[in-house]
Amino acid sequence: MKIPVLAVLLFLLVSVNEAKKYGRCELAKILKKAGMDGYYGYSLGNWICMAYYESRFNSRAVGRPNSDGSRDYGIFQINSRWWCSNGKGKTANGCRKSCSKFVDDNISDDITCAKRVVRDPNRMNAWVAWRKYCKGKNLSRWTKGC
Repeated sequence: MKIPVLAVLLFLLVSVNEAKKYGRCELAKILKKAGMDGYYGYSLGNWICMAYYESRFNSRAVGRPNSDGSRDYGIFQINSRWWCSNGKGKTANGCRKSCSKFVDDNISDDITCAKRVVRDPNRMNAWVAWRKYCKGKNLSRWTKGC
């Protein structure tokens, strides 16, 4: 039985377009190499915990619209109102990037922007999931065995 060429092309397109979902230790290694462990006083566990609860380690995650119409993008859920431009509505674009740069498998620009966010007076409190699930908690489990 022959598979139609169109079906094969569709399969390849879907395969290429799938998001990169990092493993916990895989992400920990990348973030450690990028200097995130201890960056602005936050241990690697803080970054891993935050990324898990923000995106489930999904490099192409795009959040639902927020109450102000902004959206959150990528593994760290970078917000379009403050940190990137999605071409819709007002933005401070603090990271001077298009939000589309945060929804690909190259997370180096996501890391650079997350470092910029944490230098802001809100620091890691900028991430709701971090405040809710990580702040003040024992985060050793996030890097255990890595």
